[in-house]
Amino acid sequence: MTSNPRYKTLSIPAPLHERVTELIEGTGFNSVSSFVTFVLRQIVSDENRQEPFDKEMEEKIKERLRSLGYLN
Repeated sequence: MTSNPRYKTLSIPAPLHERVTELIEGTGFNSVSSFVTFVLRQIVSDENRQEPFDKEMEEKIKERLRSLGYLN
């Protein structure tokens, strides 16, 4: 298998992959990768760009990530 320099690999937890697989069933998305690419493009697009998080929002996000086991 050769590497395509236009693409990078991203790892997500298996349960999340399974959930997204269920979520995209019957939609126009033919893979988890195509769905995740679509969602990330929506999030990082200039149209959706907002002001940086304030301290309160940042703490809420960090707490949520801690509860999910992503932060210690």
